[in-house]
Amino acid sequence: MAQQIQSEYGKISIREEVIAKIAGVAAMECYGLVGMAPRNVQEELTDLLRRENLERGVDVKFNEDSISIRLYIVVEYGVKISEVARNVQERVRYHVENMLGLTVDRIDVKVQSVRVTEVTRK
Repeated sequence: MAQQIQSEYGKISIREEVIAKIAGVAAMECYGLVGMAPRNVQEELTDLLRRENLERGVDVKFNEDSISIRLYIVVEYGVKISEVARNVQERVRYHVENMLGLTVDRIDVKVQSVRVTEVTRK
């Protein structure tokens, strides 16, 4: 599926995967985020996705004149989860709207796991 934008020169089509990848990369820039989690809950959500597969942790829904995004994330143990999620929402909205010219109606963040690192354990 793709989002269609009509310009004075013709039609612009942006695939869902492009939007999802931009959202995933933007989210990964946030402090406290360890990685993206698979969208499918039945797949044991403990495995982090590799950088080139960030779009798999993102759902994009096309509305009439906007888009909604749902991100599935893994956060680092010890961070304030609500702050990380809010930062993810703000950064993703900024990047998607500025890079693609699309209106983001809603960004839902699903925290699927907390990752304890070796530094945290000591």
